[in-house]
Amino acid sequence: MGDAVGAILLAGITLYAVLGGADFGGGLWDLLAGTTARGRAPRELIDESITPIWEGNHVWLIFDLVIFWTAFPHAFASVMTALALPIWLAVGGIVLRGTGFAFRKEITRLSLQRTAGAAFALSSLLTPFFMGTVVGAIATGAVPADASHASLAAWTSPTALLAGFVFVAACGFLAAVYLVVEAGRRGDRPMRVYFTRRAQGAAVAAGALSLAALFEVQNSDPAFFNRLTGRALPLVVLAGVCGLADLALLTAGPTKGIRAIAALGVAAVIWGWGVAQYPVLLPRTAVTLTNAGATQATFVALVVVAIAAVILVVPSFALLYALQGRQMLGGGEQGTPPAAGSHRSTGLPSAAHAGPPAPSHRPGSATRGVALGLVAIAAIARRRSPR
Repeated sequence: MGDAVGAILLAGITLYAVLGGADFGGGLWDLLAGTTARGRAPRELIDESITPIWEGNHVWLIFDLVIFWTAFPHAFASVMTALALPIWLAVGGIVLRGTGFAFRKEITRLSLQRTAGAAFALSSLLTPFFMGTVVGAIATGAVPADASHASLAAWTSPTALLAGFVFVAACGFLAAVYLVVEAGRRGDRPMRVYFTRRAQGAAVAAGALSLAALFEVQNSDPAFFNRLTGRALPLVVLAGVCGLADLALLTAGPTKGIRAIAALGVAAVIWGWGVAQYPVLLPRTAVTLTNAGATQATFVALVVVAIAAVILVVPSFALLYALQGRQMLGGGEQGTPPAAGSHRSTGLPSAAHAGPPAPSHRPGSATRGVALGLVAIAAIARRRSPR
């Protein structure tokens, strides 16, 4: 059962990387869009694409945390202790990012709008970076089984830092590819060309950083490198093939299937890490999927929770993305789509707008509801499981 729960945890991480990672990448391109005038068009497309779904993607992060602390409490405690600083920086970035994204739609003073926009964009860069350093530290065995204090060295090694940069580049790549498709769907050729170039640049950067990380792992942790190039080699190759395929398709022009290929490539990287590390949760320790602290009854309860999530949450997300893909959720956070030629959401208020804003659609309410449900179910499972 521990293996099954480990696979569920890895699946949740994959969903967060593929969906939430694209949101972080959108913030990266917002940061690099340039001045207010030059960056208006790409920021409009980013804003309109992210707004209906941006906070909902964090449900997968909450799901992962609930699974991790309930199923593997000893490993959870060690990770949260040794890597406390990058974890809190990543969490702070998520909060700051959400605050900046929400408030720049509500405030009216231009200087404050720019400040909120800068907070959103910078935190979209820093959050995936620190998340990457956490993964890099775990993968290279820098987290001890009985961590009693935070460790700076654990997440500032060359491998961990390279992992952080790989995460940033992968998020930028995913976002640019998704925005290429979105621009094509809207018939916006200038934006399609704009994000195609950025997707190509991000693909090259992600590939180069991934190779650099592999070389560094070969020098610093030969055992992990041997597993990556051994039993996990098919997934490593798949990730490279997906990156090259997307690069070729972006260069040639057709966009059909590029989002799925990009997502598959990122998923292959994550599953390659999981296969290389299996069955150990904390490399260089004796902590595995089966001895990390939870009982068999807890594992069973968590599998039931995962099945319930698949039945209840996944169809809801599918509907949300389908409605967004058809532009049925409206511009900004309003419930009606903008008329042709009308003011498009830019994160700046329209000069013609008067009166209080209409009630907004807040995916965050659904996220909080799902999160509270997952926490409650996990608490009940642990309370009822035998000690």
